[in-house]
Amino acid sequence: SPCAFSTAAQQRSTGDECGPEEPSEEPKHPLSDCALEHKAIKLEEQVRDLTERYRKALADSENVRRRTQKFVEDAKLFGIQSFCRDLVEVADILEKTAESAAGHAEPSDPNPTLKKIYEGLSLLEAKLQSVFAKHGLQKMNPVGGRYDPYDHEIICHVPAEGMQPGTVALVTQDGYKLHGRTIRHALVGVAVEAHE
Repeated sequence: SPCAFSTAAQQRSTGDECGPEEPSEEPKHPLSDCALEHKAIKLEEQVRDLTERYRKALADSENVRRRTQKFVEDAKLFGIQSFCRDLVEVADILEKTAESAAGHAEPSDPNPTLKKIYEGLSLLEAKLQSVFAKHGLQKMNPVGGRYDPYDHEIICHVPAEGMQPGTVALVTQDGYKLHGRTIRHALVGVAVEAHE
């Protein structure tokens, strides 16, 4: 290499000037200046490479930590999703029973037992809905709103009388959301333009 030749030339020229009695002013290094410089450059590159790897590893571990934390939070929120799906079926039965009892319990009816059953079912239904709300389970009320395929399932089309086409005209089964996530689609009838 050119560095080795220049160093050897310098040593020869200084050696010629110095007499045998005079010791060399520069101590002899096992590595030349060029070799040390080259080694320093390599070490700096290694430090940069290791620093970059370290930063990437930190970023990756932070991403894993955030994803794990999000997964744990979702598991806490949506861990009851399956239970809620089963429970809304019970709420449906309770609602249908209360509606049926309301149809038979007329104000002029002399049967006070049927009236009390209806009142009890109404209280039970209200309490169940408040428990649902407490845990983030909400009944959807889509009538009059736009059809959304993520929340609704079309079971029929209804002629649009006083409604814009594409809006929900009727609901045959209530839909439910758990913390904003649909766990049961509402079965709906969507308004369409009447063909003449």
